[in-house]
Formats: sequence, structure tokens, C-alpha cells
Amino acid sequence: MNIMLLHSAYGLRPAVREAADRLRAAGHEVWTPDLFEGRTFDTVEEGMEFKERIGKEELLKRAVLAAAPYSERGLVYAGFSLGASIAQTLALGDEKARGLLLLHGTSDLAPNVQVDELPVQLHVAEPDPFETDDWLSAWYLQMGRAGADVEIYRYAGAGHLYTDPGLPDHDAEAAEATWRVALGFLDSL
Repeated sequence: MNIMLLHSAYGLRPAVREAADRLRAAGHEVWTPDLFEGRTFDTVEEGMEFKERIGKEELLKRAVLAAAPYSERGLVYAGFSLGASIAQTLALGDEKARGLLLLHGTSDLAPNVQVDELPVQLHVAEPDPFETDDWLSAWYLQMGRAGADVEIYRYAGAGHLYTDPGLPDHDAEAAEATWRVALGFLDSL
């Protein structure tokens, strides 16, 4: 599978590269564009402030340009938190998208977006301050109306970015469970 893996608001941290290596070891081709052009951050607040300075439209433009050389192959878009929201936007706008793997995040849906049974898998903490129960319920219904085939996995007691071993949110057990399920999802596409 060809996978475009997008980083969180922390930037292109070692955990993103490690995740890409894990996916490559499972036989996938993976690209990890650096949407922050070399900048990484120690706190989510710093990363979000930088994201605001860049602007959502510029980040989407950078992501589209990174995906463009590979999109004809049929990409699976994947991402962590902020990267997941960008991946969602790209996948819902790419008629050749093969799937969408969301880790720790979702995004608003554009009005009238339609896909043809796009396979989507979401992994989030429970509870997650950025992905509340009400938000996830509404998101799930909207994705279904858009034509996506969605699976949601929740991890009780895990922190928001629980797959990143370099952050306080890390939960090794939840992270391993996530990767086991996600790899199965990718193999099914």
C-alpha cells in the first residue's frame, strides 16, 4: 500500500519516522512530508501557535503538493492529530484514495462531500479533550452520510497522542493495540 503519513502539531518528530518504519517493515511504501519545514515543538501549544501562523490553507497546500506525485497510485492518507485532520481533508477530496487511517484526530467535513465507500479507521483516546464524545458521534454520522465506511477504536485512559513514546501521553499497551489493528486494516485494503 502507498501511504502518505502526516505529522502532528509537534512537527516531524522521531515517533512519526518510527511509525513510517513500522509500516515499511510491514511491506508498505510510506512518505512523511514535513509540513513545518524542519520545525518541531516541545508543547502542543507551541505547535498550534506555529500552525496558526502558517495558516490552514498553506498547510493544506503543502500537503497537496507532497501527495501530488503519488496520488495517481491510489494513496492511503494517514496522520497523527493535526496530521489526521489534514489527511481526512485530502482523502475526501481524492477520488483515487484507497483509505484513511486517522490517529488521534478528525476534522470538519466540507459541505456535500461524497466518497464511494472509502474505508476509514479512527483510533482515539477515551476520553480525549480534542475528540469529545459528542463531536465523534456527529463526525461518525457525517462520514457515513458522505459514503465512508468508518470504524472507530477508543482506548480508555490513554492520553491524546498515546502512540508517541516521546510524549507524556504515551501508553505502550494502547499504542501496540492501535498498530496491530491499523496494520490489519491496511492489509485489508
